[in-house]
Amino acid sequence: MSLEIKVPAVGESITEVILAKWVKQDGEHVEMDEVIAELESDKATFELTAESAGELKLVAQEGDTLEIGALVCTIDEGNAGKVESEQPETKSEVKTEEEKPSSDSKSEAKETTIKVPSVGESITEVTLIKWLKQDGESVALDEIIAELESDKATFELPAEVAGILNTVAKEGDILAIGAVVATISGGAGNAESSKPKSENAESAKTEKSGTSYADKSPSPAAAKILAEKGIDAKDVKSTGVDGRITKEDAMNAQTAESPTSKVESSIVSKSNGSTSAPAVSGKRDERREKMTSLRKTISKRLVTVKNETAMLTTFNEVNMAPIMELRKKYKDSFKEKHGVGLGFMSFFTKAVTDALKDFPAVGARIDGEEIVYSNFADVSIAVSAPKGLVVPVIRNAESMTMAEIEKEVVRLAIKARDGKLSIEEMTGGNFTITNGGIFGSMLSTPIINAPQSAILGMHNIVERPVAENGQVVIRPIMYVALSYDHRVIDGKESVSFLVKVKQLLEDPARLLLGI
Repeated sequence: MSLEIKVPAVGESITEVILAKWVKQDGEHVEMDEVIAELESDKATFELTAESAGELKLVAQEGDTLEIGALVCTIDEGNAGKVESEQPETKSEVKTEEEKPSSDSKSEAKETTIKVPSVGESITEVTLIKWLKQDGESVALDEIIAELESDKATFELPAEVAGILNTVAKEGDILAIGAVVATISGGAGNAESSKPKSENAESAKTEKSGTSYADKSPSPAAAKILAEKGIDAKDVKSTGVDGRITKEDAMNAQTAESPTSKVESSIVSKSNGSTSAPAVSGKRDERREKMTSLRKTISKRLVTVKNETAMLTTFNEVNMAPIMELRKKYKDSFKEKHGVGLGFMSFFTKAVTDALKDFPAVGARIDGEEIVYSNFADVSIAVSAPKGLVVPVIRNAESMTMAEIEKEVVRLAIKARDGKLSIEEMTGGNFTITNGGIFGSMLSTPIINAPQSAILGMHNIVERPVAENGQVVIRPIMYVALSYDHRVIDGKESVSFLVKVKQLLEDPARLLLGI
């Protein structure tokens, strides 16, 4: 009996997920509640577990986008209880002398695993383009059985022994370096002994000279390019494995110029007054990394926000001296009493929640043809996590104390760092605060966190000269930016909101008095 495993419902606003990674592979035995895959939504990563024990049969592939309720895999429960004892020991004892394998047949039954070879320091995976030999076919030693392709070159995969080919990977599969491609079993000794003496002698000669069968042999893609250029493979510098000529080698290869053509090109160059480009020195290495599913989702959402909102940004500056003096005076006693440090985030969160009471449109959102206003402040805090930017939410921040806000910020930041944020902790929110200042940013225009209508950007604090009462004084100044959706928020509201936040921060006593 096969049990179907489907994408579970993970939140009201989530309609699809991405299959990020298979933890268990096709055909493997899994136990009940064992993690078999990792799924990603646009908000979080979560695990998919086996609902029963049995043999796993994959349906979806890594990278697939699946709707909620879509079939991911099946589990064959009929194989759950199969153990080695199903094959009785007496079976081998019943064999007659003729049936007992000899030492020769043992060597024939030996199975050799063919894996993806290392083809370069920067290459971590390849694609199986084509099987040149099919499953069940007999192959000879060093016979080409498949073509593999990386992001830089196409190369051939030879048989390491002679025997019967048993394919494991399929055409089009993306394989990591060291992954199993196929196995070769049986017939190894006979196939080797059946080789003509001349061939064995030639092979020994090749080994003795230290060269490889692949030396100066172009890959299929490289051979095509060389044929179009009319270049002999012997004249091409090879950089591939065992001297193989790669596609890149073929593209870089140039036809040999005759002395006459060199003189002519020199004359033309001098007559045009041009000089050759200087040789580039130093290393010019590059590294490619496949985008993670979460990074793809973040990119897609940010571009959508830019295209679908009338986003503007207004700026102001805040004298941080009053807050810094307050922190310096009370930070030790605050931490001793509440067990958490007194940071800037609690001041900004309290200032924002107070300003939202006066300007509710800043915390509103568009839903179809309606604007939804909230009488609460769920403040989203942008956190840089190892897998990318995440935005957990502080619920009902308007009713929390400074200490409660600081504790919640620390709790959410730790969970974000460990990748343990739940969907509920990242859903909702009607205003976002992001702090680029911790990375040294002086000024920026943050992008709105849809479907919200505004986001406040904090920046670094720098001592700058400012005029106060006709005198030039040095003050610790922070630039703040408010990006907002002009469809919901008018310019007057956005500027007034930011001025209100500035006033509350520059006079923290107003936060306590609510004025």
